[in-house]
Amino acid sequence: MSALLAPTVDVRRAGGRLASRLSWLDSKHSFSLGTHRPDPANTHHGLLLVNNEDLVQPGAGFETHPHRDMEIVTWVLQGSLVHQDSSGHSGVIYPGLAQRMSAGTGILHSEKNDSYRSPGERPADPVHFVQMWVLPDEAGVAPGYEQLEIDGELLAGGLVTVASGMDRHKDAGAIRIRNRHAALYAARLRPGQQVLLPEAPYLHLFVARGSVDLESVGGLDEGDAVRLTATGGQRVTATGPAEILVWEMHATFEV
Repeated sequence: MSALLAPTVDVRRAGGRLASRLSWLDSKHSFSLGTHRPDPANTHHGLLLVNNEDLVQPGAGFETHPHRDMEIVTWVLQGSLVHQDSSGHSGVIYPGLAQRMSAGTGILHSEKNDSYRSPGERPADPVHFVQMWVLPDEAGVAPGYEQLEIDGELLAGGLVTVASGMDRHKDAGAIRIRNRHAALYAARLRPGQQVLLPEAPYLHLFVARGSVDLESVGGLDEGDAVRLTATGGQRVTATGPAEILVWEMHATFEV
């Protein structure tokens, strides 16, 4: 597929993202989805349809709502997020714990910041997380849920496989997603540490925290993203403490 694509590097700055702001929510959207400011020129990159960065205030969150035929990966940067769904799964997601929910034939779930303030206690913290959606290979499968602690692997500073449907990652200890053409990596980098981007028809690099320098591009700050096509191998260097999320994709969503 990559032979048919022209190499491109598309930098998207944090301030250019769509935003939803409520009293309890500050949400920034890398892509246009559904009725949220529909933009047919910005619906996806490769297989990635959603890359939302959310900040949810204490005692608030997303009430029970439905999803269908979507692989949803949640990555918490700060605080903790309480998950409950109609398949009987519940848990608390925190930094270093990856979560995947397969909506399949249909699922209801809620996501809340259950921290609160009591008289005399310090203020409770907001929860800061990134949620990413890719389509499954096959529609209409049974809903599913998986979470995995990978905090220890992140300490090494390299790219860690967080979630993947690719055959080569079957033994990587990553969460499995139901798309054989996609994989998500994360890296926590100290100043000066470097990683190399994989080579793929479609890559999406998101700076979740801190700042980095991307070879042949330059500086990227928190919230910046780069959409790469038919390329890879570029060096990413942390210019301060940083955390990045990288999607490797070998197919694209057909509108």
